[in-house]
Amino acid sequence: MNNDMGKVTARIKVENWLDTELVAAGARKEKPRSIETDALVDTGAVKFYLKSSVIKELGLHPVGELKSRTMSNRSESRTVFSPVALEIQGRTGRFDVVEIPDSLPNIIGQIPLEDLDWVVDCRNQKLIPILNTSMENWLTNSD
Repeated sequence: MNNDMGKVTARIKVENWLDTELVAAGARKEKPRSIETDALVDTGAVKFYLKSSVIKELGLHPVGELKSRTMSNRSESRTVFSPVALEIQGRTGRFDVVEIPDSLPNIIGQIPLEDLDWVVDCRNQKLIPILNTSMENWLTNSD
């Protein structure tokens, strides 16, 4: 049995939003800190989650905490970090980041997917852009 069946990953670009604002205001001369990496697309997750090491590399700042329910039904406190520009296949949005341990993959949850108009095609293990295709076409031509 293939353990990757239905698993969807995406190549993402993540950029420190504050750096971008500072550059635009003329208060920062260096390019905004950014990273390209892979992320698991998880429609059971809600927000945008990054590994601790990625957060550190981007220079993000903690802005709060939230309670998160794990797949094993445990409630855990997680740190929320300053926003980033998240780019998935040419579509970009601004999202707060929830920190997860480096032992987990970066995760794109439902809110970023909906905000950027992506739908998950588990059968073909890819993201489908909603605005560029009708749902009817996608449902009938998903081979």
